[in-house]
Amino acid sequence: MFLSKREMELRKLRFETAYPPGEIEFIDSQLRQASPLDVKGTAEVLGATEEIRLQGHLAVRMESECDRCLETARFPIDTDFDLFYRPEGTGIRSDEMELEPGETEIAYYSGEGLELNDILREQVLLALPMQRVCREECKGICPVCGKDRNEADCGCTVEPADDRWAALKNL
Repeated sequence: MFLSKREMELRKLRFETAYPPGEIEFIDSQLRQASPLDVKGTAEVLGATEEIRLQGHLAVRMESECDRCLETARFPIDTDFDLFYRPEGTGIRSDEMELEPGETEIAYYSGEGLELNDILREQVLLALPMQRVCREECKGICPVCGKDRNEADCGCTVEPADDRWAALKNL
C-alpha cells in the first residue's frame, strides 16, 4: 500500500488492512509469517515541513526455527508505532554534527510518499526477540551426538576446548 504525500497534504489518511502470509517478503529465509498481519493507523504531513508522521498498531504471529533446538518457535507481535519521516536531503550536512535527542528516531523518505509494506517489514523485524527460542527452558541440541536434549538426556560429556587457548581465559 502506497501512502501518497499529496493525499496526506489534503487530509489525514486512515488505513486499516490485513496482509496475508507471503505478501510481505522478509529477508530472513527462516522467518515465516504464520497469520495475517493486521495493521491500522494514520498518516499525515506535519505543517509546511513536509515531515510525515505515521502512527498505528500492528499484530501478527511469526514463526522461525528455534536457535537452540531447531524446532518451530512462535512469536506473537502486538505493538504500536509512532514514526517520523523527513524528505531525503533535509537537514543533512557534510561536516560532523551533534544529533539532538529526538533526531535519532527520524527516518528519511524520497519520492512522493511512503510504501507501507517496507515500514511494516521493518517494524516486525525490530519487534522480534534477539534470540529466537521455542521456550526459555529449551536445552537445545547436544554438540556431541546431535540429539534433542529436550526429548531425552543423551549422557554425552563435552570435552574441554583446546588447551592452547586456556591462557586467554585468565585475561
